[in-house]
Amino acid sequence: MSQLTTHSTLHSRMCCFVDWIAPDPDKKEYNTSQADTLTERVIKNAKDDGVTVVSTPRGGSDAKETGLRRHYMGHSEVDGYDIDIPMVIKPEDADGKKLEELLTKFEKYVRKSYPNSTINVTNSSVNLILSNDLAFDVVPMQATSKTDEQILIKKSGDKLKTSVQKHREFTTSRTKTSKASPGRVKYNECVRLMKWWKEFQADSSYYLDYDESTGIDNRPPTALIDWLTAFAFDKLGVEKTYAETLARWFSYLANIVRNQKPVYFTDYYSAPNISDMTGWVVLDPVNSGNNITAKWDKNKLNEFATWFENARDSWNRIIRYNIDGEDQLATDELVKLFGNPFKNHCD
Repeated sequence: MSQLTTHSTLHSRMCCFVDWIAPDPDKKEYNTSQADTLTERVIKNAKDDGVTVVSTPRGGSDAKETGLRRHYMGHSEVDGYDIDIPMVIKPEDADGKKLEELLTKFEKYVRKSYPNSTINVTNSSVNLILSNDLAFDVVPMQATSKTDEQILIKKSGDKLKTSVQKHREFTTSRTKTSKASPGRVKYNECVRLMKWWKEFQADSSYYLDYDESTGIDNRPPTALIDWLTAFAFDKLGVEKTYAETLARWFSYLANIVRNQKPVYFTDYYSAPNISDMTGWVVLDPVNSGNNITAKWDKNKLNEFATWFENARDSWNRIIRYNIDGEDQLATDELVKLFGNPFKNHCD
């Protein structure tokens, strides 16, 4: 890898591509305006129903600057990012009644605000699609005694302690750290590349895909990719080029995933006792009781490990091809990782 430079064709193409997969900067002002309008309407509808929204902290990939462009051309579809609108409410309504069915209530508020739009309820949000280019996830949560902690009530009724603010800081602090390294490679940009890669791996997977006929989504959650990326960054940092960075990260993570080594962080809690936890342990960085892979079976785990092993091997070939001047062979390998959009948006 020592022969790979920031002046190489490979690095130049990766720079172009990582800029392209980011959300369109020309639409940022419009998207922000629409988010503000949505927030105002839903808060009003909630208030009319006796529900008080006490805060709307910025969260999700938009706040972390890790969102993806929405892309729907040909057989290279990427849903991209939905702008998260966290809404933290008082646990009781105006009559003092405990509020539990948050998704049902907030679906009603969103539908009243946008009666002619496509609206779906996910496991933890109300998804509003305004167009192919713009969608929002309204995420209702209960307030707690701490302003930076919330209770998320999922569609199943399960409750999860979380923190919009801490999750945001978890990512932005690492991006800030990466900016101190030489070169233009930044942590949040590498998160984007990893998330784009996930979309195209899932598209050709058996156990980790989205089944359109049943609507069952077995794709790895974005949070899992975020946390594995953070785990690699904490161990290895970033190099001067994207290729070197990702080659090292995938090599490291291939071993972590195949051998189901535990993944956790100590930003917001001490090293946890994982001896009683079953399966592969990947813990939420703000809640050590939330193991995101606890229910994964051996088929999913094996296929996921194969993703990383294949990517590790691809990056090694890509770097070798670049050094040997075999640009087309390098591009062919990159298309395997990132789909056809790479060859159309790398120059």
